[in-house]
Order: sequence, then C-alpha cells, then structure tokens
Amino acid sequence: MNLLQCLLTGNDCYQAGQTITPRGVMVHSTGANNPSLGRYVQPLEGAADYDGLIAALGYNRNGNDWNRSGTNACVHAFIGKLADGSIASVQTLPWTMRGWHAGNGTTRPSANNTHISFEICEDGLDDGAYFAQVYQEAVELTAYLCRLYGLDPRDPQVVLCHSEGCRLGMASNHADVEHWFPKFGKSMDDFRADVAREMEDEEMTQEQFDAMLEDYLSRRALQEPSDWSADSRAWAEQKGILQGMGDLDGDGVSDFAYKSFCTREELVTILDRLERGTQADA
Repeated sequence: MNLLQCLLTGNDCYQAGQTITPRGVMVHSTGANNPSLGRYVQPLEGAADYDGLIAALGYNRNGNDWNRSGTNACVHAFIGKLADGSIASVQTLPWTMRGWHAGNGTTRPSANNTHISFEICEDGLDDGAYFAQVYQEAVELTAYLCRLYGLDPRDPQVVLCHSEGCRLGMASNHADVEHWFPKFGKSMDDFRADVAREMEDEEMTQEQFDAMLEDYLSRRALQEPSDWSADSRAWAEQKGILQGMGDLDGDGVSDFAYKSFCTREELVTILDRLERGTQADA
C-alpha cells in the first residue's frame, strides 16, 4: 500500500467537522473515465506541503477537484494514479470524520454515520492491468483500516460497496462497484475474502505499527476535552503552565491536545512551571 495524505480542508464536509465511530468500510468508484488522483485531490494553496503534493498528484488546471466548497460529497480516501503513473491511496478526511458518500438510507441510517469510505478512480473499465493494481491497493487499504479499528472484513455489512449498501437500506441507489469488478472476474465476496487473507498473511512490521500508533495518538489528541475541566484548563493556559502544541488540525489555531498522553519529560516541565508560578505569586 502506498498511502499519502492530502486532507480536503476546503470541502464543506470537512468544515462540518462531524465525527463517527467506524463500524465498517464502504467501497466506491468515481463513475468517470479519469484514473488520475489529481482530478479529485488537490492541496489548498498555502499549505505547508503544497509543492510536494502537487508534484506527486499533478496539477488540476480545471479547478474541479473536491477540495472546495459546494462539492456536496467527500470520502475518506481516493485510489488511483499519481502524476508518475504509479498507484497510490490518498487519505482525504480523518478516518473518524463523518463523510458524505452514501447518501440517505432507505430503511436504515445512512452509512455516512458508520463507515469509512474510499473512491477508486475509474478508467474506461477495460484495462485489466490497471484494475488489478487498484484492486490490490483497495484490498490493502481496507485491510489496514480493518486492522486499525478491529473490524471483521468477512462480514458483508462491515465491508461492502455502494450498491450493496443500497440493497441493505443504508445508501442511495448507485451501481458501484458491481458494474466494474465482475468485468475482471471479481465480486465483493472475493474482495472480502482477499482482505481477510491479506490480514492473515501479513505480519505487521514495526513501521506499520508505528504508523498505526501515530494515527491513534493524533486522533486521540484532537478529541474535544470534557466540559468539567474547562475552568482548570483556562487557569493552566492563563498561567502558562500548559502551552499549545502548534496547529495540529490545520484550522489556524494552536491546539493544546488535552487528550494526548503525557510523557515524564512533559510532566516534569509542567510541575516546574507550576512551582515557578507559585513562587512568583508569593
């Protein structure tokens, strides 16, 4: 799996900032003959990693990417071609942010409330080599997400495509991906089995563990602190006992990351600041 990150912070979905507890993964495909990731994913001008992401994704001169207001849709990732023709996944929303991908449910709540989603960039649906590459990338991304959130990929209500979601009453009426996978001898049952096999066969490397831990810690750090601590937090910030950790979520405001773990080094620093503040007050 080749996983990049370019969060669509300009999308209305990201701006809404709603969160979910992931209960599954929903597979989509774009419905347009354009396998380029740069068609859908672009960084905002001024982003710290703008030049690197444009070099990787390619520049969309048409201005019709999804990192803008008024798109009315957003998924957690895209799979397709980078500018150099290689295949990659690009994370476009935090995994626990509520996406806009499934539409309204008919007999059940929408999968927007429960499922992480990704789009596979379609080509002309006639290139077996391209399909094999994005299919495997989708298998590996789904295995990664199932491992990250403790999900069972063999359950067809946990890992499913948009058209299956429609039949289950948790998504709008779309054909993806059952209009594409069978052209190359694959079904969603095959996909679920391949994801389960990927999870069984792959021993987690230290690098993968570190990436999963970093993702967990970053998500935990940005959780909203509880109301009961508001007065104490305001006091600690005013006294300088706690200081911001920088803009962790890209909203232009320094974050205090109250839900993050505290190291011994940080604890000693806090106690020292508290002691110095007490002496100054005296």
